[in-house]
Amino acid sequence: MNADELSDRCRKAKDASRVLGRASTTAKNGALRAIAEGLVDQGEAILQANRLDCEAAERDGLNAAMIDRLLLNAERLWGMAADVRVVADLPDPVGETFDMRTLPNGLQIGRRRVPLGVIGAIYESRPNVTVDIAVLALKSGNGVVLRCGRDALRSSAALADVVRRGVASAGLPQEAVQFIDSPDRSLVSALLRAREFIDLMVPRGGADLIRYVTESAAMPVVAGGIGVCHTYVDRSADLDMALEVVHNAKVRRPTICNALDTVLVHRDVAPSFLPRLAERWAAHGVEMRCDEPALALLAARPLVVAAGEADWGYEFLALKAAVKVVDSLDEALAHIERYGSGHSEAIITEAYSAAMRFLDEVDAAAVYVNASTQFTDGAQFGLGAEVGISTQRIHARGPMGLRELTTYKWVILGQGHTRP
Repeated sequence: MNADELSDRCRKAKDASRVLGRASTTAKNGALRAIAEGLVDQGEAILQANRLDCEAAERDGLNAAMIDRLLLNAERLWGMAADVRVVADLPDPVGETFDMRTLPNGLQIGRRRVPLGVIGAIYESRPNVTVDIAVLALKSGNGVVLRCGRDALRSSAALADVVRRGVASAGLPQEAVQFIDSPDRSLVSALLRAREFIDLMVPRGGADLIRYVTESAAMPVVAGGIGVCHTYVDRSADLDMALEVVHNAKVRRPTICNALDTVLVHRDVAPSFLPRLAERWAAHGVEMRCDEPALALLAARPLVVAAGEADWGYEFLALKAAVKVVDSLDEALAHIERYGSGHSEAIITEAYSAAMRFLDEVDAAAVYVNASTQFTDGAQFGLGAEVGISTQRIHARGPMGLRELTTYKWVILGQGHTRP
């Protein structure tokens, strides 16, 4: 594929998006249900493509965290199909009229939700993103142009084929979904210049990719996904609860962006809490990178090492975590303000005042009280899936679902009104 062919595909997505934007909810839901069925019916072919991707990734020396992101299995495929069905069952945001009111002069004025147009997505080794973004774009009436990383090319191509077939089976234009099936990196630059056809670009991947897209795109970008996530164990915390929440936030799936990276522990409870955490984490192979007070409490324990300055504000994406003892909630808030990425932050506390201060003062897309940061996910938030997790403040923040892929137009109803 060359730049001209890429431009042609983007043009086709734009043309098809105009048809899709007028499609009925019934037709769009029919496409989504066909996609869910296709994921199951074509499961073996998808998994075979994924096995080839994983084998190539292992030969190329991809680390365990990236291979885990790349891996599909029957359980994950069934989960993807279930999420697609959830999106089909969600209310269609397109056409929703809101903020309608009557002005003193009798004009009725309000806003109506409309699709953004065409969503561009550039992502790395997570083939499930192909389906997540495509189905949310389809339900919200948008075309989509998908470009995955080389590591996930076979898997994503198989998934995109299922999506396009599902769209066509519902009588909708399959050209609304375009998959760039070439690993040529020069096409990324061409895609980022396609402002004529693409209305919003969403990068999903590492910091370097997100930085490159944000700095190079000619169209608006919604960026995020880099998660340096903290959990603060307050002096009033229920330590049994804290142990379970902190463990889940780190260990359940350490390779995702909402996994815990740093645990902050109040000095009053550190002697009781940290040895219990160290014992629990040692059994699961979690390395603890500790500041001096934490190191003193955990001396000679396995997988306990001294933290360096680089460990604060670092997204590990592995069974590693930084550990710091703090003297107060104020110190915990200051640490999060300095080192957090604006993704997901949590406090474990029984004190209402501490919980409310944390909610009020922490600047992040998702702020938790007494819950694991691993819940920051479109499906877990009831959105069915997500296009990405925005850590920006403009347009969308946190998991981006259907409404975040719409804009609005003003609608004004008059009765022969003229302006004096």
